[in-house]
Amino acid sequence: MSRRSIDTKKFLPQHIRNFSVIAHIDHGKSTLCDRLLEYTGTLSSHERHEQFLDKLQVEKERGITVKAQTASMIYSFEGQEYLLNLIDTPGHVDFSYEVSRSLYACQGALLLVDATQGVQAQTMAHFYQAFDQDLTIIPIINKIDMAAADPERVMLELEKLFDFDPTSVILASGKSGIGIDEILAAIIHRIPPPPAHPEKEFRALLFDSWYNEYKGVVCLIAVIDGKVERGTNIRLAQSSVTYEVLELGIMYPEETPTESLCAGQVGYIITGMKTVREARVGDTVHEARSKVVLFPGFKPAKPMVFAGIYPIESTDFELLRDAIEKMLLNDASVTVEKKSSVALGLGFRCGFLGLLHMDVFKQRLEQEYHLSVIATAPSVRYKIVLTSEEQIEVEQPSDFPEANLIKEILEPVIKATIILPKTYLGTIMELCQERRGTQDAMTYLTEDRLVLTYLLPLNEVASDFYDQLKSLSSGYASFDYEEAGYHAADLVKMDILLNGAPVDALSTIVHREHATRIGRSLVDKLRSVIPRQQFVVAIQAAIGAKIIARETISAYRKDVIAKCYGGDITRKKKLLEKQKEGKKRLKTVGSVEVPPEAFLSILKKD
Repeated sequence: MSRRSIDTKKFLPQHIRNFSVIAHIDHGKSTLCDRLLEYTGTLSSHERHEQFLDKLQVEKERGITVKAQTASMIYSFEGQEYLLNLIDTPGHVDFSYEVSRSLYACQGALLLVDATQGVQAQTMAHFYQAFDQDLTIIPIINKIDMAAADPERVMLELEKLFDFDPTSVILASGKSGIGIDEILAAIIHRIPPPPAHPEKEFRALLFDSWYNEYKGVVCLIAVIDGKVERGTNIRLAQSSVTYEVLELGIMYPEETPTESLCAGQVGYIITGMKTVREARVGDTVHEARSKVVLFPGFKPAKPMVFAGIYPIESTDFELLRDAIEKMLLNDASVTVEKKSSVALGLGFRCGFLGLLHMDVFKQRLEQEYHLSVIATAPSVRYKIVLTSEEQIEVEQPSDFPEANLIKEILEPVIKATIILPKTYLGTIMELCQERRGTQDAMTYLTEDRLVLTYLLPLNEVASDFYDQLKSLSSGYASFDYEEAGYHAADLVKMDILLNGAPVDALSTIVHREHATRIGRSLVDKLRSVIPRQQFVVAIQAAIGAKIIARETISAYRKDVIAKCYGGDITRKKKLLEKQKEGKKRLKTVGSVEVPPEAFLSILKKD
């Protein structure tokens, strides 16, 4: 079938299926999507390459899906053509907002489980997300052709955890194409058609959008009622601005223009929008002259980790602002506000869903917009009860009130679910206790695998907890979390002073018990990354007026007495005293240069 001759009008709602693929990270979602696209003839032979739907450079480099991607397929089954709309979703805990948003446009989900690894933490999280939205879930055990595969054990886990009937589970391999026929048949037989109303006025849900350099904002919509054609005047409910549809179509698998989009279909529209503020994800798109009942929208994502993003060159601030605006269109879960720092100049305070989310956001700014940026140490949002009984929320250490005004500090706590082999139980429990965790529950999945539930302070998880967990368990443990409110804690603000002047971007919030150890570690790291100056630099960690750790960087020293050949010792002393006075004067006027590595060095804890 020619790409340019797709007639979407012939697909009635009963011949449309909208589904997503959900799984834990690295369980083979993108590979299975490749096979589905190839099997249905959506990808031609010269377009085939691994992880076709992973389009971002960061996704290809890291081998993870960061952004949910949509593709439409046309499949002939039992003499009838069906339009299948597939959404490939990320697997990592930090991108769960992408998953929840994608599920709104679906009526079913393929739940993938790796036959070698079994059910993991994100498998459980994604299952409950899909279950809460009343989606039809098709369980699939993937990678059954691998030497270490154990589908019988995984089948028991699926039955025990999610109450799946073993006869409903499909055995497949995305790599070799085993079970693809059966999956496509299950999509058509088991997943219900979309609840669409072709006779009503046009109404659609805007569930994703991105910025195209040449066409402006591209909106991805799920049409619920009526149909939309080129030239139709539409309105976005939240902005109340009217637009004309300039182009529309389906992702087959790239943007393929069609004459119209009808009820039940998923596709894109281009209206010439130029700014990101106009296209709000979760908004209702409707015909301009009609009044409609609005969709409830998406539950807004709550940022868990906050960090400052500043341009290395202060002249790049405007470029950074434009780049972040365009990035927000791709990623509505990031919150942004403008900030000014004494050490780093103008920049932005951003809220992320996790540390990997922050790392990927920064990497995309550098790769896609060619900007050099500094990300400060991650922090979380604290609640502080003042002595006046007033309660305030604080995200960064520089905003903390004076210690004598604080009655109590409440820190955010998460409920962490860790699935791990029994062999690593001791080391993982030790790690959780080091991070001030409290064990909530421990249950066995099988004889060799168990589920640990811990209450952990988010501040302790926000830096390198996930890396440590993977390292200590040789990559076998999986991790997922949900918010668990706020708990009181004995926390203090630790300042880093350079020659007596505090550097707000290096300040951090620590537990009083760990303050001395962390302070010593930080000043030691900073001593190794801050270059020597013409004067002595004192690096100190302080809690209030009390110095808890110190390191000194010695000054460069010129040999001023090299020109003295013998003679009176007082002449040498005079020259050395003169040099000493000069260095003292330089210390009061000279500023310490803090390289980007200094800010990055406190991202990782020992």
